[in-house]
Formats: sequence, structure tokens, C-alpha cells
Amino acid sequence: MMRLLPIFLGFLLLVGHGSAALAASAKATALRQANGLAVFTPPEKFLAENFVADEMNPGFIFGAVKSFAASRKCPTTWLIEAGDKNRSAGPGDPGKPVEYTLYLEEDCPDQVVYYVFIDQSGLTPQQWIEWREKFHKSKTGEQFTTAKTKLEQACTAGCGVGAELRFIQKNGELAAKSPEAVLVQELKFAPVYDLNQGKKLTK
Repeated sequence: MMRLLPIFLGFLLLVGHGSAALAASAKATALRQANGLAVFTPPEKFLAENFVADEMNPGFIFGAVKSFAASRKCPTTWLIEAGDKNRSAGPGDPGKPVEYTLYLEEDCPDQVVYYVFIDQSGLTPQQWIEWREKFHKSKTGEQFTTAKTKLEQACTAGCGVGAELRFIQKNGELAAKSPEAVLVQELKFAPVYDLNQGKKLTK
């Protein structure tokens, strides 16, 4: 019996550490409540998707979403708006693909960061480009035509996109820089494809 005691105590110690790791900070909990967010497990298809980080004129494609999440230094949790958590994944309106806003919460000692993604992983890369064109048609014009050509070239090269990092919030406030600038300049998260040069990037 005495031989089992150290094993039992070790198990309790591991459980204790795991519980502490999963517990959100007071600031993170308050922000979740203020924004009506709930813990969520994203589909693997979304996590495996490449993504862009500039809504209007992306310069790079990043990948995959799960690689970005794994690169964060502080504990992370995926969140979704509570009203969408149990929303049906059925076809719904055939003219409007199902999309979700997903929040990657990074809970650091000095700040809580939300990386706000749009999940459109139910679309093929070409369908994603066509849906973006419909969505941005009235406000982008020639600018999106140029971006569309670059995205189609990336799609042909095997670097299609199924998600978008739309916003970054720090302690509830929008980051001053674009998400793409934050990823490249501050977080040093390497892209997988350069849209302006039209080529894959080696890591």
C-alpha cells in the first residue's frame, strides 16, 4: 500500500497542474462574459485551413490555423458566440455559405488577446474566392479584382484559403495595425505564400 502512495500523490499533482492550465484568468473570464462567448472546439477542417489576414488586399497566405494557434506563447482557448455554438451546420440558404466567427483567446499575464477568425472551411478554395468577390464587390472594385487574380494563382499552386483572420483585439480594443502587419512584424509568424510575388515560401 505504501508503494502506491507516491504514485497516487503524483497523479493528484498532475491533475492539479492540468486544472490550473485550463482555468481562465479573471480578466479573460470577464471578457468572455461581456462578449457573450463560450468555449468551443473548432472542426479539424477549419484548423487545417490556410488563412489570410487582410480583408481587402492580402499580401500573404498563412497556414495552417492550428499552426498559428500552436505558435502562441500564452495559454489559448477557442471561443464562439454563444448563440452560434449550437447552430445547425446544415445548408440553410444555398446562396449564403455557412460561416462562423471564431475567437482564439490568448490569455497572457499582462493582456488578453482575441484573434478573430472567419471560418468558411465548408467552401472549396475557389468557392471561397467567389464568395469574397460577392461580399466585397460593391466596395472594392478594381482593388479586389487584383487580389482575386493573386488568390486564384495561389489556389492553382496548392495554397488555397478557407479562413480569414479579420481582427485582433487586445483587452477588448482593436489593434491599431492590420492583422497581417501584426503577424509579420510583431509575432514573426512566417507566411506560406507571397501573393505579390506569386510564389510559395520555404520555412
